[in-house]
Amino acid sequence: MIAQSTLPALNPLIKRRVTVTKIALLLLAGASLLSTNVAAQEMNAPATKVSKVFDRELPNVPGKSMRAVLVEYGPGAASPSHRHPSSAFIYATVLEGEIRSKVNNEPEHVYKAGESWTETPGDHHKVSANASSTKPARLLAIFIVDTTEQEIVIPDK
Repeated sequence: MIAQSTLPALNPLIKRRVTVTKIALLLLAGASLLSTNVAAQEMNAPATKVSKVFDRELPNVPGKSMRAVLVEYGPGAASPSHRHPSSAFIYATVLEGEIRSKVNNEPEHVYKAGESWTETPGDHHKVSANASSTKPARLLAIFIVDTTEQEIVIPDK
């Protein structure tokens, strides 16, 4: 048993331990909420789906292939800034919705269904995104590229 005379001396230590425990619990709760929020954002992040729909060597242009990809953006979704192989010429057309696009240092432009643009070898595609936060968007990108190039989208580092 602790003598009454030592209680006042222990009181500040007990208060400090309680305060440190409260702070630790608050930090733990905050970290837990933050990680839950990040996980929820990742699970609810708008999806971008890219599907190869065509890949064929061009018989009259040795060493070149035509490849087509369908890019489907969920509401608010976007692709990371990227480039394409130095041999790639791209024709892109919007099939559904509206696409925000920025190539090189040109102004950002919103393309609507039925509109198209091209990218020439070496271009930097800085923005490619669904312009709507409520509706999906789809585009078809057709590449003329060296047959040896298998990676047709090169994300920025």
